[in-house]
Amino acid sequence: MGRRRSIKPSSASHVPAAAPAMAAYDGASAQDISLMDWAPTASSADADLLPDLRSLVSRSRDLNRNNGIMAGGMQTLRDNIVGSTLRLSAMPDYRLLGKTLEWAREWGNQTEARFRSWADTIEIDAARKQNLLGKTLQMLGGAMLNGDAVALPLWLPRPGSRWNTRLLNVEADRLCTPLGLEHRDDIRGGVEMDRYGAPVAYHVLKRHPGDLFGISGFGLAAGAHALEWERIPAFTAWGRRRVIHLADHERAGQSRGRPIVSAVMSEFRMAGKYASNELKASVANSLVAAFLESDLSPEASSELFGQDPREAWARNQNAFGQVATTLRKMQGAAVLPLPVGARLTSFAPNRPNAAFEAFMLAVMRNIAAGMNMPYELLLKDFSKTNYSSARAALLEAWRYFHGRRRWLTDDWLRAVYELWLEEAINAGEVEAPDFYENRYAYCRCRFIFGGRGWVDPVKEAQAAQMRMQMGLSTLERECAEQGEDYEEVLDQLAVEQRMREERGLKWPLASAVSSSAQDDDKDDKEETR
Repeated sequence: MGRRRSIKPSSASHVPAAAPAMAAYDGASAQDISLMDWAPTASSADADLLPDLRSLVSRSRDLNRNNGIMAGGMQTLRDNIVGSTLRLSAMPDYRLLGKTLEWAREWGNQTEARFRSWADTIEIDAARKQNLLGKTLQMLGGAMLNGDAVALPLWLPRPGSRWNTRLLNVEADRLCTPLGLEHRDDIRGGVEMDRYGAPVAYHVLKRHPGDLFGISGFGLAAGAHALEWERIPAFTAWGRRRVIHLADHERAGQSRGRPIVSAVMSEFRMAGKYASNELKASVANSLVAAFLESDLSPEASSELFGQDPREAWARNQNAFGQVATTLRKMQGAAVLPLPVGARLTSFAPNRPNAAFEAFMLAVMRNIAAGMNMPYELLLKDFSKTNYSSARAALLEAWRYFHGRRRWLTDDWLRAVYELWLEEAINAGEVEAPDFYENRYAYCRCRFIFGGRGWVDPVKEAQAAQMRMQMGLSTLERECAEQGEDYEEVLDQLAVEQRMREERGLKWPLASAVSSSAQDDDKDDKEETR
């Protein structure tokens, strides 16, 4: 075999190491000075959220307690997403069940009536405090404020009660990983999952951890139970829910939700402090009329006023009483006798700050965008907005509100309806053959929330009429937009029409619509001319 030769590159053939290539994306540049110290880690959803969740939740609650705009914004979200109306519209899939449309309507009407006897009373609540509307508002508020909302379905028979299914709302703080189980990768934030990420069980504290320090007289015995967990399976053996966990899972593998103001929390905090400081400065400036300046030496001032000027002033009322009285009253054309070596300097405050309003408006627009609301809706200020701008802003807001309604229906309300329907069917109150094999078909439903209201009632009523006449909408949809059930509306119209006919009165509906249309045509022609 021949001898191997090692080939060394000559100095002429040596190529120096190439400089680092430029990033294809400017946002990933390592040469840009403004980006050199920006190197966030690319972690999983839980690794990014869970270590910071406690701080985010506590700060979100503090803002809601002490920041008026934050509290008002949360109330605005509750009012627009849920509102003052919440009713079931049962819509079983009659095609899947092999039934007719008439059967589905009759079955739905009967089921809705029985559901109201449970959902519209406090018997739905294990604590006997709220009905379904109240619990829904509480769940929505908890999900927005804490990132999560948890409810435990319980079976609690009570004397005189028709139904046994109850719901117990639980603060999200009680959902956490038990001590000693932090090493288990299948438990994240108190949620125990299988290999696919599906919840298997929830670990819930028997008492709120904040009660140990937040309530006086909590007691050692109660404190001992504050760190006891209960493992609650997600479902029973036959598929009945035991835990309802309402959270917005934005990323794959995310176990818990985050507060809605997480992205703008620092702006909210600083804007609140800035506004508070400006107010304090304005109040302080309004209390100062003038400064008393003196050329006396520190020793002479100390002998004149003493260590505590306020005590010295009180002791020397006879010597300086006239000065003090004059300074307090500050009457016009007054002669102010002052101590030797002292002079009075006028005070011209620069409050309120002329740039305060413009700066705060810019900050509030950023905060409103972070909360998925128009600025006008967050601050309830439409004074500088015309009809077109207000309409466009509200339409954009309602896209978000409709999305939140769908999320609330899918993850909370439909689960509640399924829990009650299972009990009603097993109790013989509702007839549903082969329920467990056709659970989806029987549980198919939607919920009617509070109405969206009108910016211009005349224009929007005419637009609704045109949509229905052109076949682009239905009476059911238009009524649902205003928080009404179209069948109840039709039934009421039939009753009123019959009562008018019995009394010999004309039915004004058709004539009013026709007259309104004629007036609109006349206005359009005049504008054209």
